[in-house]
Amino acid sequence: MTDQSSAVIGKPVSRVDGRAKVTGAATYAGEFRPDRLAHAAVVTSSIPAGRIRALFADAAEASPGVVLVATHHNAPRLPYNSMAQRPQVDPQAGDQLRVLQGPEIQFNGQPIAVVVAETLEQATHAAALVRVEYDPTPAVTRFEEAAKSPRKPGAGKPTDLARGDADAALAAAPVSVDATYDQPMEHHNAIEPHVTIAAWDGDRLTLWDKTQWVGNDRAEIAHVFGIPEENIRVVSPFVGGAFGSALRTWPHVTLAAMAAKMAGRPVKLELTRRQLFSAIGFRPRTVQRVALGAEADGRLTAVIHEAVGHTSQYEDYAETTVEPTAMLYSCRNLRTAYRLAPMNINSPCPMRAPGVITGVLALEMAMDELAEAAGIDPLELRLRNYAERDENKDLPWSSKGLRDCYRTAAERFGWSGRSAAPGSMRDGRELVGWGMATAVYPTHRAAASASVVIRDDGTAVVRSAASDMGPGTYTAMTQVAAEALDLPVERVRFELGDTDLPKAPVHGGSITMASVGSAVQAACVAARARMRALSNAVDPVRGADYAGILRRHGLPQVDVEADAAPGIEQKRFSMYAFGAIFAEVRVDPNLGTVRVPRLVGAYGSGRIINPKTARSQCVGGMVLGLGMALSEQSEWDDRFGKVMNANLAEYLVPVNADVPHLDVTFVDEHDPHVNPLGVKGLAEIAAVGVTPAIANAVHHATGIRFRSLPITPDKVLAGLAKR
Repeated sequence: MTDQSSAVIGKPVSRVDGRAKVTGAATYAGEFRPDRLAHAAVVTSSIPAGRIRALFADAAEASPGVVLVATHHNAPRLPYNSMAQRPQVDPQAGDQLRVLQGPEIQFNGQPIAVVVAETLEQATHAAALVRVEYDPTPAVTRFEEAAKSPRKPGAGKPTDLARGDADAALAAAPVSVDATYDQPMEHHNAIEPHVTIAAWDGDRLTLWDKTQWVGNDRAEIAHVFGIPEENIRVVSPFVGGAFGSALRTWPHVTLAAMAAKMAGRPVKLELTRRQLFSAIGFRPRTVQRVALGAEADGRLTAVIHEAVGHTSQYEDYAETTVEPTAMLYSCRNLRTAYRLAPMNINSPCPMRAPGVITGVLALEMAMDELAEAAGIDPLELRLRNYAERDENKDLPWSSKGLRDCYRTAAERFGWSGRSAAPGSMRDGRELVGWGMATAVYPTHRAAASASVVIRDDGTAVVRSAASDMGPGTYTAMTQVAAEALDLPVERVRFELGDTDLPKAPVHGGSITMASVGSAVQAACVAARARMRALSNAVDPVRGADYAGILRRHGLPQVDVEADAAPGIEQKRFSMYAFGAIFAEVRVDPNLGTVRVPRLVGAYGSGRIINPKTARSQCVGGMVLGLGMALSEQSEWDDRFGKVMNANLAEYLVPVNADVPHLDVTFVDEHDPHVNPLGVKGLAEIAAVGVTPAIANAVHHATGIRFRSLPITPDKVLAGLAKR
């Protein structure tokens, strides 16, 4: 047991890696400098479908400083060996893009050549000299066209769920709504672009890569090149933002390794901001129909949720869009369906709260419409349909603090002061609206390992091949280790981001603390037990005793490694984090602008390891939801099959002036079932529910339903003009 005087978990510890980041001492993937480093630039296709008829690289090859130009003519033929099980972060049906293996073009922006030169400027200049002639073929670039004949996902995600007779119940319902919601394609725009440095030493390869899963990089590149995994080392100690974009091993990693092999020297390949819109994934455009039927008192009698999201021609990227609908509210009659619309586009990928944020967006907007149709307060409607158990899995909740979230957030927001009639609240000439929504995200856990070294100076080093893209993994793991070892935080160092360290799962899906944290705790408990055995003590030893114990035995250090894995708990309980979001908006009827002066969020997410970093997680999620509601969209041009605003000037995200007062609170929630630490994760749920809360508030302010996001000034002005 840990003495309460030495408890570290639950304390607002400042980031242990903070100084390194603000002083520039933190080394990101693109900042390593192996000897003789060359630089690469990628040439991409300019048509969405067809074949390369001719590619002229003579001018590029003759350009100053150029080392080589790799194309499908001279690139090595890679085996791309199949994997027994595709990584969980990859689409489970289809085949990954095979770069420079042939002349076929499947989307605009596909890599078709790589130029390697002494400097980045030389490589970029030479890449612009490569000329290409194409034989275009018909392409599917319109979502509406692709959605006319959608297909079921080949594998990986459940699509069709049913209980009762939802269609009959909907037809008989005294109160009903049936609406379609359109969420556009959105792209990752992390501060750090995706970059890979590849260096070969004989048949051994080192990759410094921006990745959320070093183990997956190693496994995938091993299969692509047909070499043993143990011949590959992947290093990624810091990640400058990702939230899904760095889960997969993207084609540019293969290109960097290929170019380094051909050049016989290390090569750095960094994608440009524009290339990030076609070289990595994105949140797919998703069109959803939600139909709800209810009794006059608002109790649900029917729920129908149908969604179509687009994917590439070569892979089936499917999301869990309809899954939250099956469990969030109590209803006997339910039907869901998810389909894919294949287009000539690169594959989508997870983007913070993938699928869940999209499905909850439509469901919570529909619930607001039902509340208005039934003449019931939106919060009261949700309480009347509160699910006491998971009706989809037919399991009890491991814990569920959602009622407390509703109550706490509503009180902090002042929801009782809301005027029910849309358009009835004003402040001067501004229209004021209040809206709310429910947040939910599943709690998962994966197998992980960690090691501990206790040294004779009384310090400890804890290691695991995890990642940290910014949520505070270094800090939270240090806290878990320090408490388990009974050491001050300053005496513990946590190391991550290297395949030479004990295995860790993907840094995504809000599973890192539940998975790696459990392994860290297990390893530290085992290390402390080892020290107790060395001391022959009956009671647990104190961290202050470690140095003396080791010196008495003449030992420089003690090494311990431990594993942690989920058991049968997910078969006995349904495990989710829950939350409630309340939003206030101000709409200028003359300009059509929507401002959000405040957001209030309450979360039931199990044990909070560090309230300071946890609040930061929720603040970030709220800002993401704000952008999703009011500004973010990738402007797709059907004629060219490409994103036209592929830059940070025209892809609009919230800036400081857009961000309101953000009120974050956590409700007490003890859950002994989810994992040894009792945590549920915060990264994803922090973003869920924010967008529909804002959209519902805009309706309350204006009386207009905006079912196509984002809610931009032109849409608001057009809506107001029709009133």
